[in-house]
Amino acid sequence: MTKPKAFLFDMNGTMIDDMAFHGRAWQKILNEDLGASLTYEQVKLQMYGKNSELLARVFGPSAFTPEREHEISMEKERRYQKEYLPHLKLIEGLDAFIKKAKAQDIGMAIGSAAIPFNINFVLDNLQLHDYFTAVVSAEDVVLSKPDPETFLKAAGLLGVSPADAVVFEDAPKGVEAAQNAGMRCVVLTTMHPKEDFAAYHNVIAFVSDYNDAKLEQLFS
Repeated sequence: MTKPKAFLFDMNGTMIDDMAFHGRAWQKILNEDLGASLTYEQVKLQMYGKNSELLARVFGPSAFTPEREHEISMEKERRYQKEYLPHLKLIEGLDAFIKKAKAQDIGMAIGSAAIPFNINFVLDNLQLHDYFTAVVSAEDVVLSKPDPETFLKAAGLLGVSPADAVVFEDAPKGVEAAQNAGMRCVVLTTMHPKEDFAAYHNVIAFVSDYNDAKLEQLFS
């Protein structure tokens, strides 16, 4: 395997292990505020793409005005941030991993379906801005994952070809987006087991955190 020139990170569930907090926030919003009556497993299946897309999948494409969608989205994110802040930390080993990547001049970007409000919540509180020279958020793309736009844009901002980038993801739709972009992918098994990724041929490693010895291959 050729040494990558760039690492592209999804954020939630990939850099920080926070997806359960998102799930609880969404379940309360969807059920208690909006009357959806979904189980946690049903909510979990909808947790990909933009918030507006999630709402459209659950309630239909014309259920809310754009203004109401934004209001619901921001309320959900405020609840998530309030609950998660005391637990906010990088997944084990990531701090050393990104320091090593920076020392070897490997470019790093975030390619996430999160809104800037949530991305900056992480980058500001964990003081990570110096490591990520490019950020692609939900507001920077027309089509969400599994469309490749997020990762192709991130690679473009770093000035590398898809073949020279490795994506870090935790969700099947994200791995599919990387595959559609022609990129190799490392899967963090923070939310989904290996079996959920059987359909994809671009996965080069499954890891539970960044201390896994399999990641050493990326630096040689």
